[in-house]
Amino acid sequence: MNPYHSIASFFSGCFLANVVPHFVHGISGDPFPTPFAKPPGKGLSSPTVNILWALANIVVGYILFRVGEVATEGDPTLAIFSGIATIGILSSINFSKKHTR
Repeated sequence: MNPYHSIASFFSGCFLANVVPHFVHGISGDPFPTPFAKPPGKGLSSPTVNILWALANIVVGYILFRVGEVATEGDPTLAIFSGIATIGILSSINFSKKHTR
């Protein structure tokens, strides 16, 4: 597998995993931090902003999924899993502090 495809697959996993919390909070009507909040990533954004952010992440994740030629070349499973694990762990560390100011 081409190194560029592995990198694209890794970041595809990151972006696609990031869809989940934003989409869930958005459709639940709950505010949740986004990069557009004040302060970025710590303040709360509206549910609508979270849905839009989730949709943007889906688009970017899908584009990277295609660039990584996931369906046609090699086995990108480890790269995608690594991206999902990385963003999951980093998000859990970051958002565990959201209620402690």
